[in-house]
Amino acid sequence: MKKIYFTLLLFFISCTVIFAQKTFTLSSNDLGGQTTKNQEFNGFGCSGDNISPQLSWENAPEGTKSFAVTMYDPDAPTGSGFWHWVVFDIPSNVNELVTNAGNVELNIAPKGAIQSITDYGIKGFGGPCPPEGHGFHQYIITVYALKTDKLGTQENTNPAVVGFNLWNQTIAKASIVAYYKR
Repeated sequence: MKKIYFTLLLFFISCTVIFAQKTFTLSSNDLGGQTTKNQEFNGFGCSGDNISPQLSWENAPEGTKSFAVTMYDPDAPTGSGFWHWVVFDIPSNVNELVTNAGNVELNIAPKGAIQSITDYGIKGFGGPCPPEGHGFHQYIITVYALKTDKLGTQENTNPAVVGFNLWNQTIAKASIVAYYKR
């Protein structure tokens, strides 16, 4: 009887390994479930370091010609959320944004990548800065696998228009969510 159970267990494990699919996945060495003062914006009443997190992705779907990354706060009291980071035209051979790549002055984002304006009105990364006492806000960081090598938007294109173009060009996307409150 033990031999039958053992054989069945091995069968189920091997089926799981054989039929498991690798999925498009986003991860970060800098973020866990919450953002910190490292990522917090420096301005708008906040005093953080405004350092964009390291991000890496794997298992991009076949046909991916470029990537884009966004960070969005749906809990912002604006009626339409708040875009904190919008990066696109990341070449298809890139699978990482290093820590602080969102600082456009450092010029360490992948060559050819465009960091357009955020809802702060700046280019590059603008970290979390929820209103004091407003509770936890969720910051959705998403990588998009795109079916085009160039999105067709520019560095001064507003985030809503970039988002519309992303919607039209996305093959797959993967997200992580981090929370922050003041």
